[in-house]
Amino acid sequence: MIIHVVNPGESIYSIAQQYGVSMQKIISDNELENPDQLVVGQTLVILEGIRRHVVAPGDSIYQISIRYGVSINEILSQNPQIEDPNIIFPGMVIDIPPRTIRFGPMAVNGYTYPNINMEVLAKTLPYLTYLSIFSYEVNADGSLNTINDEPLIEAARAERVAPLMVITNLEDDGFSSSLAHTILNNDEIQENLINNVIRILREKNYYGLDIDFEYVFPYDRENYNNFLRKVVRRLRPLGFNITTALAPKISAEQEGVLYEAHDYPVHGALADHVILMTYEWGYTYGPPMAVAPITGVRRVLNYAVSAIPRQKIFMGIPNYGYDWTLPYTPGTAARSLSNTQAVNLALRRGAAIEYDPVAQSPFFNYWDDAGRQHVVWFEDARSMLAKFFLANEFRVGGLSYWTIGRYFPQNWLILNSVFDIRKVL
Repeated sequence: MIIHVVNPGESIYSIAQQYGVSMQKIISDNELENPDQLVVGQTLVILEGIRRHVVAPGDSIYQISIRYGVSINEILSQNPQIEDPNIIFPGMVIDIPPRTIRFGPMAVNGYTYPNINMEVLAKTLPYLTYLSIFSYEVNADGSLNTINDEPLIEAARAERVAPLMVITNLEDDGFSSSLAHTILNNDEIQENLINNVIRILREKNYYGLDIDFEYVFPYDRENYNNFLRKVVRRLRPLGFNITTALAPKISAEQEGVLYEAHDYPVHGALADHVILMTYEWGYTYGPPMAVAPITGVRRVLNYAVSAIPRQKIFMGIPNYGYDWTLPYTPGTAARSLSNTQAVNLALRRGAAIEYDPVAQSPFFNYWDDAGRQHVVWFEDARSMLAKFFLANEFRVGGLSYWTIGRYFPQNWLILNSVFDIRKVL
């Protein structure tokens, strides 16, 4: 696997010639919508496959290994007919293995809304371990709003993907601190909620539960911990998996209503998995910046591995970008867009894509029809691979995408190239 960054004047034809692969393979693998119009700075994932080299006069195994970027041992393993690496002759055909990075097994969770395009879901499921269906909203009496999740559960299980029921303290399209307080301070409501959760887990054939309570009042921290203890005591003997979603903290003392009630050590001890929401540094109402700068994610992981067993940690990954109007005015909203939409926007506006080596994220600037300048931060093949390297460095147990609704072909190409996707079904 190679990540190629498009240079001025390059075409699919010239890139295909450079790597010895077909144009159609590059177009198909990357699902390019505009193969005849590439953007400077755009990434392409090149899956080489096995190539054939015809030995020329003067060739040596060493020279061939340098030319193709693979080791001598890899070439010899691919070509057992070469008994002596010092003896090759012109006209001899040698199979060249693809360049590979293999990190080993990795669990992968994908969040999705129930209204996901089913074709997108079908294309994504082979790369997932878990599918978290977002969400059952909890009411103040412990009842749950219903969602149309049966088709997604059926599709997931058919692909050996474990469906997770997600419960949230969402109210009127926002996370409600007061709703969480009501639930976490009343044993009767909690009992009703847990009974309703168990009923749905059984009726819908869910694999487990994902608790995503956000903006919990800091003074409800221990109440949240106790609620989680109750859930674990009730669900684990029934064979259900328990996952929680946590804000991206960098220390135990981090202040703020988003962070303080999320007790990393307690969740790490009780839950089967903990999803770290390592995204939204750049967010809808915030100033322009990378959504998940690698420096920020690293700081969260540095703290997380000190408080939670590594194999329980799922590192969050954003599958989207934002378009900000400049100059940025506090309180104004950025527009969310998919990673493929970002590249298409750069193409339409004649913008070149740049790459921030510190954040390890791509961005570009453009001018709209009204003469306003914009900046777009998003994800590409390079930024995704950087995140995979980070996950491998910290030896976390999983990755978690928010969300899988917008299909990003390059991400799944790279994920599948560097990790072996765990399956629990």
